[in-house]
Amino acid sequence: MSNARVMALAGLASLASPRLTAAQTSGSASVYTYFLPDHHDYVQPTLSVDHEAVHLEARYNYEDLATGSVWAGYTFSGGERWRWELTPMLGGVFGSSNGVAPGYRAALGFWKLELDSEGEYLFDLADGSNHFFYSWSELGLSPVEWFRCGVVLQRTRVFQSERELARGVLVGFSNQLSSVTAYVFNLSERQPTVVVALALTLDP
Repeated sequence: MSNARVMALAGLASLASPRLTAAQTSGSASVYTYFLPDHHDYVQPTLSVDHEAVHLEARYNYEDLATGSVWAGYTFSGGERWRWELTPMLGGVFGSSNGVAPGYRAALGFWKLELDSEGEYLFDLADGSNHFFYSWSELGLSPVEWFRCGVVLQRTRVFQSERELARGVLVGFSNQLSSVTAYVFNLSERQPTVVVALALTLDP
């Protein structure tokens, strides 16, 4: 319910930029608003900070409603024509669900295309039957710097759905500091799920 989330929203611009120097720290904030048929709507905020290659992140309503998680990871990146970035992470989950979760964030960029993915496997410490793999992946095309369109896949248990893997389309607009992206899942259903994401990049 990647965010990427921030990685997914930042797109090719972030992949093409140089890695942070030793004196640099950057951050980002995003809010995903879920408009659900037959369920209560909810928001899912994420905050992240990167210092050199160290990545820190906090999420709410990601693994479950009324549930927070904190993460730490290390980012590897490289490539010129094919740009790639990988951040293995480990997180702690607390609230309505409690557990530990290994996870990742990854991105691959080529030309005007980008593939972004994030996932985690939650080991529920209270109930082993609640172990679950969450994922959010996007494939986007940016014909111009400020516009992006593509497809998205999501696997979550925050809300009930007839589909284990929700499929959708995305349209996004961005500038250097912010972006807005709209996602529509399960277009074949009578009432599709709509998600609107707002993201802000914080660079001192």
